[in-house]
Parts: sequence; C-alpha cells; structure tokens
Amino acid sequence: MAIELYWGSGSPFAWRVMLTLEVKGLAYESKLLEFSKGDHKTPAYLKLNPRGKVPTLKDGDFVVYESLAIMSYLDRKYPTPPLFGNNAEETALIWQAISECESYFTTAGDKVVRPMFFGKGLDKVEEIQQAAEAIRHELKALDDRLASRTWLVGENISAADIAVFPLIQLILRAASKEAAQPFNLNWLPLATFYPNVARWAERIEALPNYSRTYPPHWKG
Repeated sequence: MAIELYWGSGSPFAWRVMLTLEVKGLAYESKLLEFSKGDHKTPAYLKLNPRGKVPTLKDGDFVVYESLAIMSYLDRKYPTPPLFGNNAEETALIWQAISECESYFTTAGDKVVRPMFFGKGLDKVEEIQQAAEAIRHELKALDDRLASRTWLVGENISAADIAVFPLIQLILRAASKEAAQPFNLNWLPLATFYPNVARWAERIEALPNYSRTYPPHWKG
C-alpha cells in the first residue's frame, strides 16, 4: 500500500516530512488538508491524529504523527539514503543539531512568526525583539558552522538539514511581512546577513523535486 501523507501548506513540520520523502525517493499519496475548512479537525482525521495537527503519515496499517517521529520512522523503514547518520558519532551530532533547533530556534521563532502572520501580539515589542535577537544568535551559529562545511553534519544532507531548513524559511517569510518592518529584524536579505546559511539553503532548494515540497500558497 502507498504511503499517505496528511499535511498543510506552510507547516514547516509537514515540510520536513515532504523533504524526507523526496530525498529518499519514496512515492507517496498527498493528502493536503485545508486549515481554513477545518480539515484537520474532522472526526476522520482525528482518528488518525487526535491532536488535530499536521503532519500525519500512514504507511499501510501503521500511523504516526509528529514530524521528527515520522522522519525517524522513514529512515529506519527505508534506510537509503541514511538521514540519521552512518555511525554513533554522526547520529549524536545530528540529534544535537535537531535538539538545539527545537529548544532555541523554534521557541524563539514562534514568538515572532505568529504576530507577523496573524497580527496578534504585535504590541509585545520587547518580547518580539528578545526573540528576534535569539534567532539572530542561532543564525550566526549556523552561519559559522556552515563556513567550513556543505551540510550541517557529515558529508551529505541529513535529518539535521531537513529539520532546520523549513523553520528558517518560515521566519524569513515572516520577516518579509509588512508588519515586520518596524522591528528591524535584520534577517533579510539572507545572503547579506548570513551568506553561508544562504548558500546552504540554495543547495537544499536545488534538490530533485524540491518544488514539490514548497508550500503551494506561498507560490502566488
């Protein structure tokens, strides 16, 4: 039976899984959910994912949600190419990079992205500025790391790159919003502020079938 992926346009977490599927060359059936229509809250979907979020992956009779869990499952079930390392050291460094992203980048990004996208909380100027500074710190760390390497860990693209990339794309899109202009986020243009991160992002964008993973509602 074909792999089924339930996802939503613009979700960086769903984007992670789509990139994983494409890098591994796995065929899958796309199940695009429209948040505006409440597709993620229907009884049928809640049976698959009781949290009513995306992504959710169905592989035969097996169902799993949460992006990192899905990525780990796909790498174990379909091990070529390996995305979580070829040895204990690589695996540890990949999970270290992912954990840093989840603990620091994602937390700070949420405090900036939501106000820029939805207009709520824009009055929390100090909180947004503190989060923006935290993001600049993380981007600088990534830029320094990528100064001497092609990928975040190892010689090939790994789960670390796939986990981090969509979140960077999301904060860059937030920075392009009109609401972001008064905050002087200093993320754009990416190539000016973080040239190594920009070149790394271009390498991911050059992957085969990358365009299939790009959020469709961002293309307009």
